[in-house]
Amino acid sequence: MEKVKLTIDQKAVEVPKGTTILKAARTVGIEIPTLCYMHLEDLNIEHKPGGCRVCVVEVQGRKNLAPSCATEVSEGMIVNTHSIRVLNARKTVLELILSDHPKDCLICPKSGNCELQDLAIKMGIREIPYQDIAEMSTYRTDFSPAIIRDMNKCIMCRRCETMCNEFQTVGALSAINRGFMSVVAPAFEMDLEDSVCTYCGQCVAVCPTGALTEVDHTNRLIRDLANPAKTVIVQTAPAVRAALGEMFDLEPGTLVTGKMVAALRRLGFKYVFDTDFAADLTILEEGSELLDRLTRHLNGDKSVKLPILTSCCPGWVNFFESQFTDLLDIPSTARSPQQMFGSIAKTYFADKIDVKREDLIVVSIMPCLAKKYECTRDEFKVNGNPDVDYSISTRELGNLIKQANIDFHSLPDEEFDLPLGESTGAGVIFGATGGVIEAAVRTAYELFTKKTLDSVDFNELRGMDGIREATIDFAGTPINIGIAHGLGRARKLLEDIRNGKSHYHAIEIMACPGGCIGGGGQPLHHGNFEILKKRMEAIYREDQNKPIRKSHENPYIIKLYEEFLGKPLSDKSHKLLHTHYVDKRKKIIYI
Repeated sequence: MEKVKLTIDQKAVEVPKGTTILKAARTVGIEIPTLCYMHLEDLNIEHKPGGCRVCVVEVQGRKNLAPSCATEVSEGMIVNTHSIRVLNARKTVLELILSDHPKDCLICPKSGNCELQDLAIKMGIREIPYQDIAEMSTYRTDFSPAIIRDMNKCIMCRRCETMCNEFQTVGALSAINRGFMSVVAPAFEMDLEDSVCTYCGQCVAVCPTGALTEVDHTNRLIRDLANPAKTVIVQTAPAVRAALGEMFDLEPGTLVTGKMVAALRRLGFKYVFDTDFAADLTILEEGSELLDRLTRHLNGDKSVKLPILTSCCPGWVNFFESQFTDLLDIPSTARSPQQMFGSIAKTYFADKIDVKREDLIVVSIMPCLAKKYECTRDEFKVNGNPDVDYSISTRELGNLIKQANIDFHSLPDEEFDLPLGESTGAGVIFGATGGVIEAAVRTAYELFTKKTLDSVDFNELRGMDGIREATIDFAGTPINIGIAHGLGRARKLLEDIRNGKSHYHAIEIMACPGGCIGGGGQPLHHGNFEILKKRMEAIYREDQNKPIRKSHENPYIIKLYEEFLGKPLSDKSHKLLHTHYVDKRKKIIYI
């Protein structure tokens, strides 16, 4: 590979040809401030529009300052990254950005975690000139069920657009207008609810300001917990326990299951349950559906729809409901674990504790922002009362624990309540890409072959490759499995199905990188895949340490069927645990 020699801040540097000044500077420990730049190496995304001009540097022999994120090095180049001219230009650019930015930092959801705020502090900005000539943008705030868009705070870095359009290939966001009124929004400034947005939250995860934030249900939760007329219970998703510790400065991948349970009890929840219980339940229903389709297919039934697609991820469900409406009969009809839990909690469990449905508040702790939207869907309500009242993110939980002045580090490890807190290792691995289909295989293999599965670790289904495939031998019957995380990768698999080219029997799809561990509601990982890998390792450690690792062996799931549901795919389980999909093209505004 051809090398280029140059000098940056009087340091000799040698880098491959084609390297940008920004990257070259970082190889010798020189940090150039950035704002619009974003590099997610493991996702193969480098967003370098050179738009904000915060990263400008002085290049000898060049009249104008150069954006270091978008300017490639050349042989003999001499660069000064922090000259007085550069500092003045950066400060002026930042002051112009701030002149059109709201001054509500005290109540902004991103206060304390805002890159614009951090940069202003670093640049020593204590007053904001140019406000008299700034045309202050006056966009109304867009409140969707999951994501809030405050476009007055948009700085046109366009990171969200890159995540939405390049990685997820959703196409919900694009740049509109010019000058001070420029902004990134759905086409023709429509609301997110009227667009193809999936609520995956990856735009929120990369937004450097408060332009995109999650709908925060913390205050609503505090009011409910303080209401003596309500019984408030909580369920926690598997990925939360692998990331919550990061909110308290613990190393990524630190499992905090027991401390999390203890913290939730101290917050005042009447019962603390585990979504993993409902994940086991999902496997019984979804696995039975897979086996039913496979059996009929092997017996020559040409009407069987294969491959079956997993349906646990609401971001993914939103995606195919709006962009692949001709394939609505392909996915499993099984509800997500969150919604299965809510349905069982407000029927089976409510009866056990003698509480009326409307007096039982079911809250979920999720790594996902699309779960907030999923709670509001009409098909998950009974006479207007939702199965899951609302969902809060991992970040919201961490902040609430801090508000309550709970010393998280000193908490003892406590166990989930029963019966809806007992789970298997198969339920835990739902939190990582490949985990849902591995959990399904553990059960489907034994139900299909009538043989005991000695080793439940299907390593061929694990990993972080964007699209993976494996063939699992069901005692002489090869089962072809596909896995994708990220909606852009999912699109490729769906196009193959649409074109009759798919050879899979089952496909698992998760909307977010790494699956739920990289969800839009998790502690921000800033594109660091090492953090996601450590969270994944934690998920599999918890699986390894579980005494039971197959969903169909969960004694409380067995009891639930005996006492209440009858059997998988029964009329009662269909009513309570399954759903239908809608053609969202009829709801989306196409202009």
